[in-house]
Amino acid sequence: MQIIPTILEKEFSRAENNILAIKNYFKWIQVDVIDGYFSFGKTFELELINKIKQVENILWDVHLMVKEPKNWIKKCEYINASRIVGQVEMMSDVNYFIKTVKDAGLEAGLAFDIETDIGEIPQETDIVLLLGRKSGFNPQPFCEETFEKIKKLTQLRQDKGLNFKISVDGGINQNNISRLKKEGVEIAYCGGSIFNGIVENNIKKIEYASQN
Repeated sequence: MQIIPTILEKEFSRAENNILAIKNYFKWIQVDVIDGYFSFGKTFELELINKIKQVENILWDVHLMVKEPKNWIKKCEYINASRIVGQVEMMSDVNYFIKTVKDAGLEAGLAFDIETDIGEIPQETDIVLLLGRKSGFNPQPFCEETFEKIKKLTQLRQDKGLNFKISVDGGINQNNISRLKKEGVEIAYCGGSIFNGIVENNIKKIEYASQN
């Protein structure tokens, strides 16, 4: 299982501090983008990522929780993103989003909110992200129903002969990451379990838990 830290911040200074604190531990970092439509509140301006120094080797994974994610693809390209994941609830055309991201030479993903049933997944989709809790700035516990969605997603992938990776974001901690791995989750996006407390210690704990 791969662990990718998530950056969900309203203020750029906090985001920068968190990124600098983990840049030597991870190859990938996900930046969450909220514009106030999909979820309450707004994150910092995505373009500010380019102001951060000494992160040239980081692969940026951008999670677009925004109205019409296709309109944000250019912004993601501007920060040299390697992967773009968009919320299906905010898309007018899932196929267009995936095709446009892939045509830009980037990995393309679809994210499904906690209450959203798994729908159409285009052949070229690289990653499917299931939210393990309601999106937003207020911490909420992991939703157990996510495990059922993981099983359905695994079965759909097998039945359709698709090759996307299965990932989960939201509410992941030392107590549930091992089970997520056993259920077939290949990428665990972690926020609070890394940044709440001493970062270095948290990274060791979550990595250890994911291996047992």
